[in-house]
Amino acid sequence: MPSFDLVSDIDMGELKNAIDQAKREISTRYDFKGSDASVEYEKDKLVIEAANEYQVKASVDILRTKMIKRGIGVKALELNEISPTGNQRFKVEGVFKSGIDKEKGKKINKIIKESKMKVSSAYMDEKIRISGKKIDDLQEVFQMLRAHDDVGLDLQMENMKR
Repeated sequence: MPSFDLVSDIDMGELKNAIDQAKREISTRYDFKGSDASVEYEKDKLVIEAANEYQVKASVDILRTKMIKRGIGVKALELNEISPTGNQRFKVEGVFKSGIDKEKGKKINKIIKESKMKVSSAYMDEKIRISGKKIDDLQEVFQMLRAHDDVGLDLQMENMKR
């Protein structure tokens, strides 16, 4: 019986490359000239700091663009609200989500069951194994889950077995 594992992982090497590219673009852009805008990433925590809210939002957009070009989904980045830091500067903090926790696993299983597709799913330690009789059904479930708004994760297919 065909099956695959549904996972939510981030390639850390590609993420560091995307952050480095974003830093380089921010340092060379004309509208950032004279402002010491920064993008810092340490231990799953991202901090973007700039002189005004516009520059913070533009920095986030630049980072998201670089993430997309590197094959990292933008749903993996969860940002807080923009807040003033003092000294007339603004910052936004965020984290990168990877792995499927039990709550999201239950929600994904419920979405699959409500879709009435002929597949079965089981949560297995930050993965969800989905199996069915036809590969086309599995691919259809995967596309449905990636497009679903309630999932809120960047999903990948792993270990496809025929």
